[in-house]
Amino acid sequence: MKQPWLRYLLLLCAQVLLWNFFNFSQFLMIAYLPALVLCLSLRRSSARDMILAFVFGFFCDFFCGAPLGLSSFALVAVAALRRPVIMLVMGSEVFSRGEDVSPYRQGWNKIAVTTIILTLIFLIIYVCIDSAGTRAFWVDLIKVGASLLLSTPISLYIIELLSHKQESKWK
Repeated sequence: MKQPWLRYLLLLCAQVLLWNFFNFSQFLMIAYLPALVLCLSLRRSSARDMILAFVFGFFCDFFCGAPLGLSSFALVAVAALRRPVIMLVMGSEVFSRGEDVSPYRQGWNKIAVTTIILTLIFLIIYVCIDSAGTRAFWVDLIKVGASLLLSTPISLYIIELLSHKQESKWK
C-alpha cells in the first residue's frame, strides 16, 4: 500500500471498531491513536500535526458515540508534546538528519519508550476528562495502568505497520 493516508484511514476505522465492539471492561481501553500521531512526518509543522490529531480524534469520537472533543483534546495534547518527547528520548539527531521516526533507524527501545510516554499522556488526559471527578482516583489509576499495558504492544505493532523498512544512510 503506497498511500499512507489510506493506512491511516483504515487504522482509524479499526480504532472505531475496537472502541465500539470490543469494550471488555470499564477498566480497560485499547487506544493506539498516539501511535498514529507519533508516525506523522517530522518534516511538517507542529500546527499541521495538531490539526490532523484533532481530525483523528473527532473522527473517532463521532463514530463511537463518545462526547465530541474528548479524544480530540487528548490527541492534540499528544501532538503538541510529540516533538519535545522525541527530543527527550531520541535526541536532536532525528531533527538534524531530517528523518521520520522509525524503529529501524532509532531502535525499538527508543520507540517503545516514546510510545509509552505519549500513550500515557493520552490516557491520563482522556480518563481524567471522561470521569470528570465522578469516579474514585484508584479506578482511574487502574484504567490508565491496564490500558497502558494493553495499548503499548498494539501501538508498537501499528508503528511497525506505518514505518518504512529502509536502510539507514547514517551508520
